[in-house]
Amino acid sequence: MSDTTRRYDAVFWDIGGVIVELASVREGYAAFLAELADAYDLDPELTRERWETALGEHFRAGDGTEYRTASAGYRVATEAVFEAEGRDPPPESEWRPILDRCSDATLRTEPGAVETIRALDEAGIYQAVISDVDAAEAESMFSALGLDEHFAHVTTSEAVGYKKPDRRMFETALSKAAEHGIDPEQGVMVGDRYGHDIEGASALGLSAIAYGEEAAGKAADHVVADLREIPEIVGIDG
Repeated sequence: MSDTTRRYDAVFWDIGGVIVELASVREGYAAFLAELADAYDLDPELTRERWETALGEHFRAGDGTEYRTASAGYRVATEAVFEAEGRDPPPESEWRPILDRCSDATLRTEPGAVETIRALDEAGIYQAVISDVDAAEAESMFSALGLDEHFAHVTTSEAVGYKKPDRRMFETALSKAAEHGIDPEQGVMVGDRYGHDIEGASALGLSAIAYGEEAAGKAADHVVADLREIPEIVGIDG
């Protein structure tokens, strides 16, 4: 297929639920909490319940689209587990390596994600990431998955200070892309959340690929059930 039939020159990716399987992230949390409970003689069920509750409250407490870091959330949630027992929490230097190790061990990609990213890269498609994630967490994930070399840049909510669909997330990414000659109409966003990814991208002039029916809606230009459909949508040989 020639470049004259190419529809898009750039693909912008979300991470959680698109590149990385969310179930694998939750499995990492569960493994961490089980090991934490065992190491510090805590009730496993109560540990998980208290940690997940505190983490959820941390993220919900943000003002509008203000981003609250996952790193701070893990700290607050782990401290809450011990405080509920009337105990002083251990230093972060003791539990953080356990969390990182467990997260890396369970990490999996969505079916077709890796081969699609590599196929687009080989075809010369500009690729970048726009994701509600901590910068270090994104870097760790891509390093573990061997994907870091395929993205021109990664725009994280931690760096911008806001989460999608805040236009500042997309403006930041598009500003970086513009340095490489990429205009919004040349790009397409791949996301699994309609309000955050699809509508957010569309408002800034990007086309949008909804990954899964839950992300589908009038602002979606394409809907895919398999990420391996993306090269054809972009206009390259699969």
